[in-house]
Amino acid sequence: MKKQLTLLFIVLVQCSIIAQNKNITLEDIWKNGTFSAKGIYGLSSMRDGIHYTTLKNDTIFCYEYAKASKPEIIISKKDLTDGGKALSIDSYKFSEDENKILIATGTEHIYRHSTRENYYVFDRKSNLLTPLTSGEKQQYALFSPDGKQVAFVKANNIFIKDLITNNEKQITLDGLQNSIINGATDWVHEEEFAFSVAYFWSPDSKKIAYYKFDESKVKEFSFNEFNGQLYPSEYKFKYPKAGEDNSIVTIHVYDLASSTDKIMDIGKETNQYIPRIKWTPDANVLSILRMNRHQNKLELLFSNTTNGTPRIVYSETSDTYIDIHEGEGDYVYFTSDNKNFIIQSEVDGFNHLYLYDMKGKLVNQITKGNWDVMNYKGLDEKNKTLFYIACETSPTEKDIYSIKMDGTGKRKISSSKGVNSPEFSDGFKYYINHFSDANTPEFISINNTEGKQIRVLEDNSELIKKIKEYNISQKEFLSFKTTENVDLNAWMIKPQNFDKTKKYPVFLTFYGGPGSNMVTNSFDGRNYFWYQMLSEKGYIIICVDNRGTMYRGTSFKKCTYKQLGKLEVEDQIETAKYLGTLPYVDKSRIGTFGWSFGGYLSSLCITKGADYFKTAIAVAPVTNWRYYDNIYTERFMQLPQENASGYDDNSPINYVDKLKGKYLLIHGSGDDNVHYQNTMEMINALVKANKQFDLFIYPDKNHSISGGNTRLHLYTKMTDFILNNL
Repeated sequence: MKKQLTLLFIVLVQCSIIAQNKNITLEDIWKNGTFSAKGIYGLSSMRDGIHYTTLKNDTIFCYEYAKASKPEIIISKKDLTDGGKALSIDSYKFSEDENKILIATGTEHIYRHSTRENYYVFDRKSNLLTPLTSGEKQQYALFSPDGKQVAFVKANNIFIKDLITNNEKQITLDGLQNSIINGATDWVHEEEFAFSVAYFWSPDSKKIAYYKFDESKVKEFSFNEFNGQLYPSEYKFKYPKAGEDNSIVTIHVYDLASSTDKIMDIGKETNQYIPRIKWTPDANVLSILRMNRHQNKLELLFSNTTNGTPRIVYSETSDTYIDIHEGEGDYVYFTSDNKNFIIQSEVDGFNHLYLYDMKGKLVNQITKGNWDVMNYKGLDEKNKTLFYIACETSPTEKDIYSIKMDGTGKRKISSSKGVNSPEFSDGFKYYINHFSDANTPEFISINNTEGKQIRVLEDNSELIKKIKEYNISQKEFLSFKTTENVDLNAWMIKPQNFDKTKKYPVFLTFYGGPGSNMVTNSFDGRNYFWYQMLSEKGYIIICVDNRGTMYRGTSFKKCTYKQLGKLEVEDQIETAKYLGTLPYVDKSRIGTFGWSFGGYLSSLCITKGADYFKTAIAVAPVTNWRYYDNIYTERFMQLPQENASGYDDNSPINYVDKLKGKYLLIHGSGDDNVHYQNTMEMINALVKANKQFDLFIYPDKNHSISGGNTRLHLYTKMTDFILNNL
């Protein structure tokens, strides 16, 4: 018996060793879902602050925050039929009194944020589901605050549905494709100011404020759509490139009772931006953010919606640019008593929160220090306490804090080292936290606002157990100083069974653009496993955040102003030089990879930095900022008419003659964001210089290059390129 137990023990140990030495495959990552993490979807706090809802399998469940209990089913699959046809729930919204639910189904994505879908209204009292309207799909349906009406956008016009009389009214009449847009955004505002819903109910449900975009003078961009057609169709949309005309924006307020439309006075200048509008608690006053085209002057207007006259209550200028789209949500937040507003600003060199009265007088700076607030999460007005996320500990960490409105009583709520993303309950008694670190997938828990964990909703224990079966190396964090005395943050994954006496090739990945950082103590999803797979094959994987990236204050972030690409590529070259000093790095085998801005930077590395890099993969790269949209590009570069050298001196197109290593260009032909034109012009320059390179085009794919088998094919292509050339 003792001998049998010994043999059994040996077998179990051997099986365990084998189980923990499985190799990751691309099919595991991109096809089989082997490493898929679980999440909680459709989270929404109920008005009582005691319950929350989630969406799973086309069923909306209601739970208590404070304790685990059997959920109430708000709506289930059996309630979701229209004429005998079963419907699915893509998203949902409650009315203010929570007696009705707007359900979106059949969602089609247009661009990054924009969608169109069919909406239904579910009455919880009668248990009836009715279509919102008929005909083509709608956009951005919203209940009025009193719950009696729903507004929506269809065919570039705004409509209102009265839920009591069932009458439908069209309140704008001039909407026209590629010409006039009411209540939704044009392409460039959606992409660069990060909003797509462009109309807003007044607090008393009597008015609707909305944007009108006149894009008739904006130049069109077009590309072919193949889709297996005998003759490809042409897709056209308005896309203003750097230095070109924008939409003319006007702000309107429609009065439901009188059916009148009033234009707000936003000044005589039309060559400007209105990145946000928002109702104040006073239903007769609309706040409007106004920026000049250079985006270095911002003004907050309070407009009287009766006569349209404005007054300026806040003004800010910058020697470089002002970011209004960082983090989540709005830029200005009003207290419900209509006495104060909270605004984010970088005026002291770091992103912080400030309290003003409604006349525009500074009451006090709420947060202070040499660190950045990342997101403002809300205000508990009863206790005069704000909640926010900040990178105070480190640019790589994101922690939850609370602070009093007067700037006292700051307290760090989160305790685990990593990245936290909380969703607070109404009343701020609880929050559901999404946490991860560099080597741990998402952990979702319910906590009270003292930071105490109440219970775990999802710990992804199955995925963690699965990961232990594979050859996994820990992602480590480090920093190093460049020859220009700049400290750069990085993470590194070393090969399994790392031997410091050997020399390893290096795969350098980055994004590197403004408003980003990739060196964060958070789980990187599927890319994490791709990097692990490459490390299994003997590569060191490293990522470095160069100058121009986030959460280190404005001097670090904005030093790239008017010269995008210059300092960024210098820092990545410095990375290669630093790696070359490490005894375990083969400095002749350093390769780069980047997507979008990262593809631009990777292209500069293999051209400008040709002496330091053996290979480069550039996915959907910008190759000259003249080809990119004007809001983004001019924010950092001014207009090309004003800064021609800034545009041309750092374009990889102008350095193709330096190319020595292996270069792989990848693009989707249907990329509405970074146009395929960028790759075409890079090809022309490479051919003219008689430089050989590799190219792969994904027909009809947009900037994400995804869908179906696409990601598996893409990552197989890139992996083979790395194995064969680096």
